[in-house]
Amino acid sequence: MRLHRLDITAFGPFGTTQKVDFDELSAAGLFLLHGPTGAGKTSVLDAVCYALYGAVPGARQSGQGLTLRSDHAAPATRTEIRLELTVAGRRLEITRQPPWARPKKRGTGTTTEKAQSWLREYEGPAGSWKDLSRSHQEIGEEITQLLGMSREQFCQVVLLPQGDFARFLRADAEARGKLLGRLFDTHRFAEVEKRLSERRRAAEAEVRDGDAALLADAHRMQQAAGDIAEVPLPDLAPGDPGLAEAVLAWAAVARGTARERLTVAHSAVSAAESAQAAADRELDDVREVARLQRRFTEARERAARLEERSDSHREALTRMERGRKAEAVAPALDLRDAGEAEHRRAVMAEAHARAALPASFADAGAPGLAADARRAAEELGGLASARRAERRLGELTEERVGLDRQERADEDVLQDAESWLATWETTRTGLQERIGTAQEAATRAEQLAVRRDPARARLRAARERDQFARDTDDAHERALASRAHATDTRARWLDLKEQRLNGIAAELAAGLVDGDPCAVCGATEHPAPARKIAGHVDRETEERALAVHQRADEKATEDERRLGVVREALAAASAEAGDTPTDRLAEQEAELEREHGEAHAAASGLHAARERLAQAELEHERRVAARQKAELRAAARVSHRDTLDRERALLEEELTKARGAAESVAARAAQLERRAALLTEAADAVRAAEDAAQRLKDADARLADAAFRAGFSTPQAAAAALLDNTAHRELQRRLDAWQSEEAAVRAVLAEADTTAAAQRPAVDLRAAEQSAESGARRLRDAASAQDAAARRCAELDRLSARATTSVRRLGPLREEYDRVARMAGLAAGTSAENERRMRLESYVLAARLEQVAAAATVRLERMSSGRYTLVHSDDRAGRGRSGLGLHVVDAWTGRERDTATLSGGETFFASLALALGLADVVTDEAGGVRLDTLFIDEGFGSLDDQTLDEVLDVLDSLRERDRSVGIVSHVADLRRRIHAQLEVVKGRTGSVVRQRGVPD
Repeated sequence: MRLHRLDITAFGPFGTTQKVDFDELSAAGLFLLHGPTGAGKTSVLDAVCYALYGAVPGARQSGQGLTLRSDHAAPATRTEIRLELTVAGRRLEITRQPPWARPKKRGTGTTTEKAQSWLREYEGPAGSWKDLSRSHQEIGEEITQLLGMSREQFCQVVLLPQGDFARFLRADAEARGKLLGRLFDTHRFAEVEKRLSERRRAAEAEVRDGDAALLADAHRMQQAAGDIAEVPLPDLAPGDPGLAEAVLAWAAVARGTARERLTVAHSAVSAAESAQAAADRELDDVREVARLQRRFTEARERAARLEERSDSHREALTRMERGRKAEAVAPALDLRDAGEAEHRRAVMAEAHARAALPASFADAGAPGLAADARRAAEELGGLASARRAERRLGELTEERVGLDRQERADEDVLQDAESWLATWETTRTGLQERIGTAQEAATRAEQLAVRRDPARARLRAARERDQFARDTDDAHERALASRAHATDTRARWLDLKEQRLNGIAAELAAGLVDGDPCAVCGATEHPAPARKIAGHVDRETEERALAVHQRADEKATEDERRLGVVREALAAASAEAGDTPTDRLAEQEAELEREHGEAHAAASGLHAARERLAQAELEHERRVAARQKAELRAAARVSHRDTLDRERALLEEELTKARGAAESVAARAAQLERRAALLTEAADAVRAAEDAAQRLKDADARLADAAFRAGFSTPQAAAAALLDNTAHRELQRRLDAWQSEEAAVRAVLAEADTTAAAQRPAVDLRAAEQSAESGARRLRDAASAQDAAARRCAELDRLSARATTSVRRLGPLREEYDRVARMAGLAAGTSAENERRMRLESYVLAARLEQVAAAATVRLERMSSGRYTLVHSDDRAGRGRSGLGLHVVDAWTGRERDTATLSGGETFFASLALALGLADVVTDEAGGVRLDTLFIDEGFGSLDDQTLDEVLDVLDSLRERDRSVGIVSHVADLRRRIHAQLEVVKGRTGSVVRQRGVPD
């Protein structure tokens, strides 16, 4: 991690924007950040921490009432921190703005704006900044992942604030392990411990599940055996020794007892079946005799009921006979009913017709009504001429109205034509000017179109040039990645090939057969063939690795070919587009496009203007013709109106005579038409009533004659004897039912077996049924016992087979569990074989801590004039675990002691040496985070002059590894020793920073 630039605005003591150029300060390798107490030296480090993590160091973040915003800042200036740095090969820019209570834009008071953050990355090929994120959470996760440290760890290793730089030196094993684990990425070893523990738990669970399943099967067998089990099931739990053998032995005894019970059940079923068959035959015989006796009794009862209903049967026969005679009178009855209904309708129609006539016609006969109707019709015929005159008068009135309407329309036409023709010359001149302007715009549009196409082509080529430039960078990165992947796969293949060659003896030994010569030495005896060890690489594995390498190599070749194609396309696009920026070409093309659009839009109205002029000329001709026609129609209307007035006067005189007292001739004609119709209708109704009365009298005479011939004294008696269809069918049904019932009773009483059964004593059907039911019940019980015994045997056989399978399957699982449990215990440090109870991750971190202690000792010996060295200790603390202890060795006493016994100055340079050593090891570690910038906040005041010189010499030597150290101190002697300085000057309006002594 290397810092480049820091901009601070309205933060801490800085009321205005302050800029710090770390590139210039770091050029000297060692620079000093100084100033009077309270000026804001530590605030510069706070700004760096806040830019990276969105928070200041822990000791200054809470508990002291510190606010981030400067009290010296103007109300309208927002607090902002912008930091530019390089980390993991990426140049980033982080901008953070904390929450801000700004003045309201309207009114008084303040309003709070939320915190904001920006993360950008500099793209070298494009030469511009690319926005990555504006999310606080995403930016925090990205920076933490790139640095590999949390805020607290960053303050301990890189940014050593007041009082905190010795925390790592004095940290306990757990805290030290967390930091080292993040820096050296040893979490994979913790994952190995976790995976081994999970595998142990999974194997243990499988074994316990297997034992539980076996015990569950045993309990199911116990339930299936029920009360036949002579030996109780062993009282064992999952994991107990001898569980499988005890369960299998108990199952064998239960199966033998169940088979004995099944044989006894077979014998009981055979005896019950014989008894059931005899009882069923006896029950069938008793049921047949009972049925015949019941049949004879029911026939005697039916005969008695027929005798009781004999009188009603004879009455029904008599009723049927009279109905047949009355059927001969039915036509005369129907004719008389029809005549009576017709007479009633005719009388009602006559009354209705007479009610519509005046009272003078109440007693008139049909001839008188007909004569009056003829007279009304004759008078109606005399009004035909008057009706034609009345219609002609209406036509004259409408024609006169039409002339008035036409006159008003012609006046509107004349007025409209005069108004339109008055503006004709002005309209024609304006349209001719529009045509001229559009013609000029069309000419300019053609000229611009000729210039626009080349501009479009250059812009398209420029955009392709930019796209190909980006594609070239992407293709170059893919080609590098593919070639690196191909190299890795080749190395993997060669490693596997070497491993296979190392174990080729075991592979050849697998194919040796006693008596056949060896392919290598030719011997026919093979007393000690080589054996394959764990992790042996066979031919198939090597060939798969070779295939993976070949595919990776082909992909790398293809990516390089694509890179060449993209580069050629970039060169072609660059040649066509030139060096002009795309934005400039886009502006030129847009300007041409705009001018062409304006000219084309103006020229597009040429055709419309011409069409408009042609339409206007046609409209002029139409308006002139319409005015002339309207004038001619006005002259003709004067003579036509006089003719209509004379004809109207003659027709009104004729109509006055014809309509009399009526309102009009049509009303008079309607009155006469209605009178003639009513008189005609009344005459017809009178004649119809007279005819209906005569037909009714004739029907009465024919009905009396028909009833006498049929044997009835009166027509009413014949009508009463007549049966309708429903009554006839019901009576016939009753007679047929009587006859059928009588025949059936006689047939039953004549049966020989029924008569013989009736002479026998009554049988006891209930006793026979109870005997049969008792036999069936005994058979069902025996069959149920047999089925239960068979199911018990089948279930015991099935469960025994499953238990046997489970026992066989649990053998390998138990061996796997023992092996995995031993490995997990060793990795977790809980096994007795792990003497120091050291976890796997702690073992790896202990090796890293040894490297850190060795690197720190190189500088600590120089700082302490050879007195102190740091060593790693893996001693156990009491009954706890060991692995991450850190001690200091005093060369003056030759004794090893705890780092807590060092004095204040000794603790300072020891922790400083440890921090520098940690940075060296992290940087040298493959994949580690390079820490190129360190800060030390205070602590130099506790050193004497000699020790201070030695510490500064060590810090100054860091420039050999292109690393810089910033010292934050107010010690005056450091200003003389360190030339590159960043001074913080405080004042009434806030603090400012000054850089000086920076080499050119």
